[in-house]
Amino acid sequence: MTVLRFPSTQTIHYVYRALISPLFLNPSMSPIHPFIFISALSFQIINATCIGGYLAGYGPTAVEDWAGTAPRIALGIIVFFAGFFGNIYHDDELREIRRASARAQKRKLEAQGEGSKEGKVDKVYRIPENGLFRWILYPHYFCEWIEWCGFWAIGGLACTPARNFVLNEVSTMLPRALNGRRWYIERFGAETIGSRKAVIPGLI
Repeated sequence: MTVLRFPSTQTIHYVYRALISPLFLNPSMSPIHPFIFISALSFQIINATCIGGYLAGYGPTAVEDWAGTAPRIALGIIVFFAGFFGNIYHDDELREIRRASARAQKRKLEAQGEGSKEGKVDKVYRIPENGLFRWILYPHYFCEWIEWCGFWAIGGLACTPARNFVLNEVSTMLPRALNGRRWYIERFGAETIGSRKAVIPGLI
């Protein structure tokens, strides 16, 4: 059962990220460029193959190989779920901006006598104030990194696929967060952004 905790955490994340979030929680979604879709799909196939190969034979294969790892696994699970629930919380803070926009749009249509009309939700840009948004602009990225650090801890420091997963997440998301902070400053002004960092409180 110990070995199952490793892939089960990844499954829990992607049930939320790939199914529950886009199908049931997001008020609306912007179109995805085919290149982004293909890149994401390719990464997930390669990542899943690496983790599957590690579990199937390149990593620990016997119960004895996992002996004595319970404290590390327990810590990894705690870290993973701390990041997971932090990710959900901050995702929902961002969704609330769009939900609030949808409610305002609906009230406006009702006032104009067009309450039955449905259309796209207008894009509204605001800076959330709750949670880690007080200190950073991309806390959902930061919490996702915490998640996968927990995942790596469950697999162990020698788990190359989990380590590469963390490195890939950081290397692709960090530049986006830094560029995003520059965009926020251009849109809202340096005074509004204040001392908020991009993705790691107090650092970057």
